[in-house]
Amino acid sequence: MKFNIKIVYGFLLALAFVSCSSSDDDTKTPDSPYTQYGAPFEKMPKKEDAIIYQVNIRAFSQAGNLKGVQDRLTQIQELGANVIYLMPIYPVGKERATGELGSPYAVKDYKAVNPDFGTLQDLQTLVEEAHKKNMAVVLDWVANHTAWDNAWITQHKNWYQQDASGNIIIPPGTNYNDVAQLNFNNQEMKDAMIDAMSYWVYNANIDGFRCDYADFVPNNFWADAISKLRKIKKNQEILMLAEGSKYNHFASGFDYIFGFNFFYTIEQLFKENKSATTIQNSNTTEYANVYDPSNKVVRYTSNHDVNLSDGTPLELFGGKKGSIATFVVAAYLKSIPMIYNGQEIGYNKRLNYFAKTPIDWSTADNEMLAEYKKIIAFRNTSNALKNGEFTGYSSDAVSAFTMIEDAEKVFVLSNLTNSTVKQLIPNTLKGNWKDAYTGASVTLGSDVTLQPFQYLVLKN
Repeated sequence: MKFNIKIVYGFLLALAFVSCSSSDDDTKTPDSPYTQYGAPFEKMPKKEDAIIYQVNIRAFSQAGNLKGVQDRLTQIQELGANVIYLMPIYPVGKERATGELGSPYAVKDYKAVNPDFGTLQDLQTLVEEAHKKNMAVVLDWVANHTAWDNAWITQHKNWYQQDASGNIIIPPGTNYNDVAQLNFNNQEMKDAMIDAMSYWVYNANIDGFRCDYADFVPNNFWADAISKLRKIKKNQEILMLAEGSKYNHFASGFDYIFGFNFFYTIEQLFKENKSATTIQNSNTTEYANVYDPSNKVVRYTSNHDVNLSDGTPLELFGGKKGSIATFVVAAYLKSIPMIYNGQEIGYNKRLNYFAKTPIDWSTADNEMLAEYKKIIAFRNTSNALKNGEFTGYSSDAVSAFTMIEDAEKVFVLSNLTNSTVKQLIPNTLKGNWKDAYTGASVTLGSDVTLQPFQYLVLKN
């Protein structure tokens, strides 16, 4: 058979062009105006492996900017965290704003970096450096409302809920006067919101979102948004955290929900001298409708809201020893642990996130920091804590439970009182154990005496 050399040459050129186009398309999702910046994060933690570290950018450094976060990435890594959650990075609305600098949750522009924090390039560099240290970066997303001077207010009034007189309203049932309620019956608005979320995955190579006020945004929006976001990074998962407690967030595609009930249970335990068995009840409540064992509740002893409104862990949970004993339970009891910047060094000042209140890292309690590192390090190595089945054995004073996965068994006992107590040991748990932190042999008989706020973590 004879070949026309021109035809063959033309065919090969066309093939090469298609191949190049195909390669280029790997960085771009169909129908997206954006091209992917950066490379996929190869060390992205599995959702059960996450240790989340919340950064209040205004407080995290004296500079109060993204570069200040970048400068302390090594310290976050050494703590054992592998997911950095940045509070809102966007320009803040000034009109009707409350507080010195305005709420970071009053977003003026969904596709810009707050100039007080730096530039898009600063964010890109922060993400790149975090990835080099095997840490993912997730952004805080505020879907429910915007600032009053967001351009959407004048350009798209119908994107907002309005009263009978046609006035845009604040979120119903709140006193959030600095923000305007979006209308999730408007498809154009929802498309613009998903586009804005996509913008950051593409342009800053971020690894997911913590979604603010998630219970008050319709689940069909979240389902659509998460489905589209997960298609962007072809070779990488993203992490999605709902700041909400509804179990149907999991059906919408979220990886985690927030342990509101757990936090207020441990708070009441200390405030009102409640029984430690209430923690088991809270766990049952939060997992009652969660049928997929891979879905987890994020648990914490502090975050930006409760730190400001209720107090630091040292204020709430009996000082240094009590706050650590409580963190052990939060970190190990069927949870994804979250740490709020500063708590790991025993920083005992409330952080007003409406203003600039820089943490004084020079005041670090190094003994406390070592305890946090030890607690997190064991969690990072234990499949039982990450994926295991929970069984509770608590008493009034002691939060006691096992986490079991295959052949690995972990037994946690944490005295949440300032008294010496005797904890009875079930027959099934008597016998030989090892201290999870030191490897020393421990033999359990019919009971064990725990000093005030003492905790034991044992493994088989």
